[in-house]
Amino acid sequence: MIFLRSCLFLLSLILLTPPYSLISLLTFPFPPLARYRVISNWSRIVLWLLRVLCGLRYEVRGREHIPATPAIVLSKHQSAWETIGFQSIFPPQTWVMKRSLLYVPFLGWGLAMLRPVAIDRSAGREALKQVTEQGRDRLQHGLWIVIFPEGTRVAPGETKRYGIGGAWLATHTNTPVLPVAHNAGEYWGRNSFLKYPGTITVSIGAPIDATGMKPSELNEKVQAWIETEMVRLPHRGEACLARDPVLPD
Repeated sequence: MIFLRSCLFLLSLILLTPPYSLISLLTFPFPPLARYRVISNWSRIVLWLLRVLCGLRYEVRGREHIPATPAIVLSKHQSAWETIGFQSIFPPQTWVMKRSLLYVPFLGWGLAMLRPVAIDRSAGREALKQVTEQGRDRLQHGLWIVIFPEGTRVAPGETKRYGIGGAWLATHTNTPVLPVAHNAGEYWGRNSFLKYPGTITVSIGAPIDATGMKPSELNEKVQAWIETEMVRLPHRGEACLARDPVLPD
């Protein structure tokens, strides 16, 4: 049944995404926040499909920590789910991502309409300049910024080095940071076809004031909170994870 439900979800996604990408392109004349309200409905439909077809839900801890003004979300990255689910949890947002993702047919076109902070990762310190300039602009236009400091999705129980970009942006714009931990990878793993039923837990930490902090100091504080919180989150079970086939990179 899990395989069948996952097939139905994939088919639904294939049927939904191309026409919605065309709708996204039609929002080009609108202001960024108006575009977001239209385009983000795609994520709400996908979350509904996950709930109905796959039995996959989510719960949020620490929702009271979400401030009224734009902030920078620094989050654990385990799954494709958080790029979808966060659109229903946090206010209008955009993401720091590889510029190459904007050229992916359909999905990349929709992302481009949301004014992401698109960077060239091979540019070194120039990439930090891109993050600061574009990030400041997005924040001034009322958009939140979501950054996955590990840079790529990691398996449950693993961690990668936290990149400095998010902390750099926060300290150079004096913007508060929300650390976020979640266990989405236990239900929808990296490059995994199967989506397991259950409830994803998203835990939001208290805002961290970046004013006067060094990027390295802020980065260490965020990583310590996220990795400590990850240990506290519930687990789906090692037996289920072992049965989950993973597609090659």
